Amino acid sequence: MASLSSQPSKKAMKSPAGSSGGEGSQSGKNSSGQTVKFARRTSSGRYVSLSREDLDMSGDMSGDYMNYTVHIPPTPDNQPMDGTSVAAKAEEQYVSNSLFTGGFNSVTRAHLMDKVIESEVTHPQMAGAKGSACSMHACDGKVMKDERGVDVTPCDCRFKICRDCYLDAQKETGLCPGCREPYRSGDYDDDVPDFSSGALSLPAPDDSKGDRHRANNNNNNMTMMKRNQAGEFDHNKWLFETKGTYGYGNAYWPPEDGYGDDGGGGMVEPNDKPWRPLSRIIPISYSIISPYRLLIVTRLVVMGFFLSWRLQHPNMDAVWLWFMSVICEVWFAFSWILDQVPKICPVNRETDLEVLREKFDMPSPSNPTGRSDLPGIDIFVSTADPEKEPPLVTANTILSILAVDYPVEKLSCYVSDDGGALLTFEAMAEAASFADLWVPFCRKHQIEPRNPDSYFTLKGDPTKNKLRSDFVKDRRKIKREYDEFKVRINGLPDSIRRRSDAFNARENVKMMKQHKESGADPSELKKVRDATWMADGTHWPGTWAVPTRDHSKGDHAGILQVMLKPPSSETLMGNPEDGTIDFSEVDIRLPMFVYVSREKRPGYDHNKKAGAMNALVRASAILSNGPFMLNLDCDHYINNCKAIREGMCFMMDRGGEDICYIQFPQRFEGIDPSDRYANHNTVFFDGNMRALDGVQGPVYVGTGCMFRRFALYGFEPPKVDKLPGGDKNEPETEKLTATDFDPELDVNMLPKRFGNSTLLAESIPVAEYQGRPLADHPAVKYGRPPGVLRVPRDPLDAATVAESVSVISCWYEDKTEWGDRVGWIYGSVTEDVVTGYRMHNRGWRSVYCITKRDAFRGSAPINLTDRLHQVLRWATGSVEIFFSRNNAFLATRKLKFLQRLAYINVGIYPFTSIFLVVYCFLPALSLFSNQFIVQNVGVAFLIYLLIMTVCLIGLAILEVKWSGVGLEQWWRNEQFWLISGTSAHLAAVVQGLLKVIAGIEISFTLTSKSAGEDNDDIYADLYLVKWTSLMIPPIVIAMVNVIAIAVALSRTIYAVTSEWSKFVGGAFFSFWVLAHMYPFAKGLMGRRAKTPTIVYVWSGLIAITLSLLWVAINPSQGQAAGGNFQFP
Repeated sequence: MASLSSQPSKKAMKSPAGSSGGEGSQSGKNSSGQTVKFARRTSSGRYVSLSREDLDMSGDMSGDYMNYTVHIPPTPDNQPMDGTSVAAKAEEQYVSNSLFTGGFNSVTRAHLMDKVIESEVTHPQMAGAKGSACSMHACDGKVMKDERGVDVTPCDCRFKICRDCYLDAQKETGLCPGCREPYRSGDYDDDVPDFSSGALSLPAPDDSKGDRHRANNNNNNMTMMKRNQAGEFDHNKWLFETKGTYGYGNAYWPPEDGYGDDGGGGMVEPNDKPWRPLSRIIPISYSIISPYRLLIVTRLVVMGFFLSWRLQHPNMDAVWLWFMSVICEVWFAFSWILDQVPKICPVNRETDLEVLREKFDMPSPSNPTGRSDLPGIDIFVSTADPEKEPPLVTANTILSILAVDYPVEKLSCYVSDDGGALLTFEAMAEAASFADLWVPFCRKHQIEPRNPDSYFTLKGDPTKNKLRSDFVKDRRKIKREYDEFKVRINGLPDSIRRRSDAFNARENVKMMKQHKESGADPSELKKVRDATWMADGTHWPGTWAVPTRDHSKGDHAGILQVMLKPPSSETLMGNPEDGTIDFSEVDIRLPMFVYVSREKRPGYDHNKKAGAMNALVRASAILSNGPFMLNLDCDHYINNCKAIREGMCFMMDRGGEDICYIQFPQRFEGIDPSDRYANHNTVFFDGNMRALDGVQGPVYVGTGCMFRRFALYGFEPPKVDKLPGGDKNEPETEKLTATDFDPELDVNMLPKRFGNSTLLAESIPVAEYQGRPLADHPAVKYGRPPGVLRVPRDPLDAATVAESVSVISCWYEDKTEWGDRVGWIYGSVTEDVVTGYRMHNRGWRSVYCITKRDAFRGSAPINLTDRLHQVLRWATGSVEIFFSRNNAFLATRKLKFLQRLAYINVGIYPFTSIFLVVYCFLPALSLFSNQFIVQNVGVAFLIYLLIMTVCLIGLAILEVKWSGVGLEQWWRNEQFWLISGTSAHLAAVVQGLLKVIAGIEISFTLTSKSAGEDNDDIYADLYLVKWTSLMIPPIVIAMVNVIAIAVALSRTIYAVTSEWSKFVGGAFFSFWVLAHMYPFAKGLMGRRAKTPTIVYVWSGLIAITLSLLWVAINPSQGQAAGGNFQFP
């Protein structure tokens, strides 16, 4: 664990709390010798160390040192506390106001930031929140504040004093500097009551002793046990929250005989109620699934007979044509089996959110305050380039996360900025600031969706189902604030540029002045580097606008900023006098929010998104250690505020201990109504994924997935009978160590697997224990007791944050198993599929969660070229999987047979493109050569073809029934399968083979671009024609088939003996190919009435020329044609 080399305040060094503040330092250093160096950056961006001697100086302090302050954290009950508790929470306030940087062979620095963004920060949880100045002479400290941001005064005289001066006064004289009266520190109690083992004893309404006690507490600032805004216990608030009267179902009950024969007088424990499951499986109707399975078997048998018949009846007139067609048909049969057989047991699932609330969130005798017993969850959002991923989009995603319906103290949000851009940093700070209004507004009026941009662009009546009379007024104010928020976000690039130009100009002037005063040669004057400057007037430690050493995308220090510090464990209602919107009945706390930019250095393989996600896993394990993690792309926001709760229904249900992740379907916005390029991909998300849910679970598809942290660490699912101390008859299992789950893992080998962070290693068994289901039923063989997760989390300290900075260093993964066995797996473009495969291969299972309201929504490329490049990336990853040890052919026995077939198909499907391209040319070759794939189109061939076609249509109709996919969507999927199979998939196979055989990396990029002409059309991108080499194969296939039809038609018409049967057979399959190519042709044509002329010129000229050429080559047939024209 990283240690503190000094305390953040000179007065803290003199106090007992200051010396004990090194408790973090007592825990020892990690093997890397990581330390925290408290420093103040000067206006020029230079670090000035604050050593113990400097901190002890009483005079002659420079301006740089005088600005070094500690922001005191809010206290839970707006009352003074003992020195030790104040010190701990003051350090948390210091941590949240500090930008931590560090990395390989460098000291971890905590830079205290007076200003994070240009605009004013009001929420007390946010970094850079303003506070009142200490009244002590020559002290620039900030007054202690509570969670509402209100000043906390430890004396009745209301003398404003900062934390350090308060501790000094207690240590030296014990007198208040304002009134010179003694502090009564014994009356102050900051111990948070533990309700996990007993009830909160409340006085009866007529308890005079209780009244005297409350009156006494009013004179002594109350205690934590009776917290409210006025400083006394509010019975009405308790009654309102518990929705009842004194007696059954409330916080007060008789101390003895509370559970009489009449059943009244107290609250019922969850274990006393009938047990109900959190989720259940809804099987597919037998009237649908039975015929579906029968058709699969029928088509499989008929296909076998057909291939046998094809092999026994070759076309001797065109053996080459027959041979190519048979080879392709055999492969298609194999590919169809891999795709279709895993679909034989689809399932539907549903959750019960009401049962989840009763089990984990309802008040009970052991939990009178209703503190949630749900496990914590860390949500990851990844972004890399603010130019390609607009900061406003990322900010909206963050706002939807912060406003999610989940216990605030159990939720943490982490954003990974892999580009290290100041633009992203300040955009996230602006989002945290706007969340002060947006999140309480969503809670107050039950807003859906909680992405402000999506909400304000909804069509329809916004007042529908809104019960509060002040909704319209509040919405109008929030809309105005959001418009200003967008202006600030969109203006950040110019604001940062102007600020940096001004500071750079000042530094150049200062340099010139110093150079002139020194009398040096003017020709030797060196220009100051053009730096990027933060709002507080110091250098940005990440990527600069003008890249330079230590400040470029691939070369910068690790950065970590706690944008919103962890909230208190108790509900905090808003103050109606604080703002223009009344939040007095709304919890105004915000979840913890952390900005992370991992260290990057030249010469290191940073492993793209997978490496960034692993850095977030390690940092979050140290800061919050939520037993579950949800990862989202920056453009995928939470559309259903209860989505996390729905996922928890599966994780916390009986038998949920062996679930490694919950995959949600991906839903997209901004897709053209016809879904020309199958962007919704509903056949995959509603068909294939739902079917795999009935086997071992869906594959991981990159975003919208809730992970069990313990499963991602590379462990196998727990087996109670094989674990130490495990008893099949006991639902509760004690906490175990990491070595208990992996006998081969020696405790001394933990650094080899997970790195040398002690805190990270210690967090593993904690995350595993907290992620277990509730042991509330005898059938739960591996659970935890109720109530253990109600304990508030410890406040952050500088040493902990410094440790999290060290684990995002570029060197941390060296000689560890990160990316190989632990975390996201490296070595593939599709790291998501490989990561999910590894967990399934260890015996875990996954669950597919389809919610009534879409859980998440994002964006997808609607332009043809962008869509092809997206598919190319996926197919390239599949080819890499096929040629790696992640090939499902090499899987263990823990992977079920049908699941193995599905993963084999993932690695093989791109190779179908080779046979598909050949098969698409066969109709044209048949027409050109006047031959067909069979000798004669006889009855047997037609019967086989008819039966397989009918089976295919029947399967499609039944699949539409159980999956909910529309026939049009199914047809769009078929069309784009052929388009992508003849373009992107083929390119992926070529790229993969060249990489494996010759080690050559090929990148298919755009060669030209055109801009959209209509900015008002939301589908303008759909009509853009961006040329790419991926378009060549489909164009060639389409044009060859068109020409072949024209040539064959002209030959048949002018032939002496017209063979219409061969023409019709070849033309039918050519038209079938062209029908699949129709969306591709529309993409080439661009906008209607703006079809590129070259398309018509090429097609027409080539078709006519070749037709005339064929007639000229066969003049004898052409002379005798006319009168013999007849249809068969």
